[in-house]
Amino acid sequence: MTRTIEIPTPDGAAEAYVAGEEGCPGVLLFIDAIGLRPQIATMAERIASWGYLVLAPNVFHRSGRAEELAPTEDLRLPGARERFFATGLGDRMTALTSELADADTAIWLDHLGSVAAAGPVGVTGYCMGARLATRAAGRHPDRVAAVGGFHGGGLVTEAPDSPHLQLATARAEFVYGHADNDASMPPEAVEALGRVLADAGLRASNEIYAGAVHGYTMADTSMYDEASAERHFAALHELFGRTLAPR
Repeated sequence: MTRTIEIPTPDGAAEAYVAGEEGCPGVLLFIDAIGLRPQIATMAERIASWGYLVLAPNVFHRSGRAEELAPTEDLRLPGARERFFATGLGDRMTALTSELADADTAIWLDHLGSVAAAGPVGVTGYCMGARLATRAAGRHPDRVAAVGGFHGGGLVTEAPDSPHLQLATARAEFVYGHADNDASMPPEAVEALGRVLADAGLRASNEIYAGAVHGYTMADTSMYDEASAERHFAALHELFGRTLAPR
């Protein structure tokens, strides 16, 4: 069962979902832009069932409580996802600067370290969460042993804080499953990411999931693709099995 906790931060308490038993190896789950909601709990529970303790924080805690920010429509209905994205979600994403996100990541990892088994953790991220997961590995190389990033956008940009620049200091193994025909992560960006991973000497899988649109893992939206979602779960299960010690 997923439980909701509050994690203190300098900017107030942040909600987080926790799934799994304390003392199991830790996994930090970075949510997509839609936010902390039942779909995230379902995903956290599935990962926890493999023998891990999963923490999924509300990265938008400065913008409001998870319930306040959650969609009010069924995002599987025609046009509902697009309407939700037009409600100010972009502003929330912009407000979560790299500096704020990095400070929060240290807090999430500290909390996870206090309740999970001793040793390195795994990180998985979705949509914008793939960026946060990538940054976590570069900024905490001694703590992050594995990273999964799925239908991530903006992993390679010209900005000085582009996530791919963090790979130079990472030591984790990476598995990226990119959406097909994704304007936020086009083929040339996927290729550039692959070169950076190789140049850093990192073990990595960097694949485009053919036919999978951006958001393909999220069963509560119109973008869901079951085959690609299951492929992602299999890849993540294998990644964590290689790099962590599941209970």
